Amino acid sequence: MKMNHRWSKQIAKLGFLLMMGASMNADAGFLGFGGTNWKEEVLLHDGSKIVVKRSQSYGGRHEIGQSGTIKEQEITFTLPNTDKILTFKDEYDENIGGRNFLLLALHLLNGTPYIVAKPWLCLAENKWGRPSPPYVFFKHDGKLWQRIPVAELPVEFKTINLIVDTKGDEKAITAQLIVTVDLVKKLNGDSKTIQRDAVRYEGPGSCSEMIHDGKGGWHGIDLFGKTYEACIQYCYRKKITPQYCPCEKLFKGEK
Repeated sequence: MKMNHRWSKQIAKLGFLLMMGASMNADAGFLGFGGTNWKEEVLLHDGSKIVVKRSQSYGGRHEIGQSGTIKEQEITFTLPNTDKILTFKDEYDENIGGRNFLLLALHLLNGTPYIVAKPWLCLAENKWGRPSPPYVFFKHDGKLWQRIPVAELPVEFKTINLIVDTKGDEKAITAQLIVTVDLVKKLNGDSKTIQRDAVRYEGPGSCSEMIHDGKGGWHGIDLFGKTYEACIQYCYRKKITPQYCPCEKLFKGEK
């Protein structure tokens, strides 16, 4: 009985320490099961600032022996002069093995928020249509985040004002109660400007065009052949349904 009582006390003590550790980690900016959260100052185009809450979890696709990439992420903020709280969520995508984006900027104009993001690696770039300039732009319409073309992004928005390498700079980020604008600039280095006129890089080492097959796989565009017939045969062999088979698009009018 004495042994059981002693073990009960030890287990209770261990449980208390685990609870304390979880509380301390939460205050320091760490989430359970591999994640991070923090508060960050954002410098807007008119010189004003807002504070946003950011979080990210880990476990995305990665090589054996490497730490997990960012699986999903979100940014939450209150619209100035209102009590309306908005969240932009970049959720896990099974087809690309993780998040979709590098978040680059949050801007506001006349009470309307905008997000500037860049597709994360090649699969996300293909998913989002290989954009040129190499960004994806979002505008909140009062209900939902809607994708918009670069022409609809207000010309006032010029700067990258969010921490870009949030995993690489994790230690510096979580050491702060609030990551200041000055620290954001320091961590980003030269990544400061939205390049509206930039074109997607097509040189050596660039991301090749790929087609998603609707089953979690991706196929290089060259694999579909150089004729409509060869393309159809490839789709048949790989069991790619007409919904995803690109032959009609690639060889329009060449049947």
